Amino acid sequence: MEEEKRYRLKPDEWKLVDRYRIDKKADSLLKEECDAAGIDVNSVSHYWYKSQKFSIFAKPNEFTKDDFLKSIEDLISNYSPSYPTIDYPKLEDGHLLIINPADVHIGKYADALETGDEYNVEIAKKRVIEGVKGILRHAEGFPIDRILFCIGNDILHTDNPQNNTTRGTPQDVDGKWYRHFTTALELYVQCVEMLMQIAPVDCVHSMSNHDYMSGFHLAHALKSWFRNTNGVSVDPNPQHRKYYTYGSSLIGLSHGDGARGNNLPLHMAQEAPQLWAATKHRYWYLHHLHHKQRYKFMSSHDNIGVTIEFLRSPSGTDSWHATKGFVSPKAVEGFIHSKEWGQIAHLTHIF
Repeated sequence: MEEEKRYRLKPDEWKLVDRYRIDKKADSLLKEECDAAGIDVNSVSHYWYKSQKFSIFAKPNEFTKDDFLKSIEDLISNYSPSYPTIDYPKLEDGHLLIINPADVHIGKYADALETGDEYNVEIAKKRVIEGVKGILRHAEGFPIDRILFCIGNDILHTDNPQNNTTRGTPQDVDGKWYRHFTTALELYVQCVEMLMQIAPVDCVHSMSNHDYMSGFHLAHALKSWFRNTNGVSVDPNPQHRKYYTYGSSLIGLSHGDGARGNNLPLHMAQEAPQLWAATKHRYWYLHHLHHKQRYKFMSSHDNIGVTIEFLRSPSGTDSWHATKGFVSPKAVEGFIHSKEWGQIAHLTHIF
């Protein structure tokens, strides 16, 4: 019953994820023996327990990533958030607002003494909220009837308890992986709650190289959170290239670490031929590089082509990037799309 009560916490009470071990008594005895022998308990994956009657082969009960995700699922199921239905006004000349907080890297740590740029979990969260609010202020002159909120794209800095990326690259981090996850979920919920007051919100997840698994799990947690909410949709699926249409615009979303940029126009035409044929203006919004790049692809001089843009990131410059000289402006970016004319405004909130 005690465990069940813990899963009925309010959304601001996330202390349940601090439970590292299920069987505390066994883990305590194991740690005591390891300390006495000078063995790092974290290096023990299996052990023998010998008594007068039995010799037992055991494996420590760790609070694994699966346990953690189950606790989040249970929390969301029991909380079962329900939002009132919003009666959005019908706009004759509506526009799409795209908000894209790219490469937030929650969990990244940067020391200003070393890098000239302070960055931690709290700064990451604060910048995203400030950036989303800044984009909304810039968009006030446009009638918005739909919002595309781009999620994923290295929202989390690491992908395991060892503070490594998905491929095993070690990172400087601020705090524990489970804090990063719950902070990111709280942050996304806060952003969507803000955006849904303006127009229906479509959240589209992009798989990424720092958090290939945990970012995918985060997107599913967000989908579970808003599963009963009219006006909010979440696409958590793992495709590397996704397509979204609004009026005459075909919008491709990808992290930017996969297919080469010069192949993306043909990928779009091959993977979404019906959408390609039904639209006039085509765009790729990419991430990963943390700085601005823009290209224009045209099949011939008179034909409309595909614009590809790499977006800036609000995340700070860590030790590795500072050493390499990879320093760029920090920003959250957004775009306004007209139903007829495609992208008509580029919005930037710079820190």
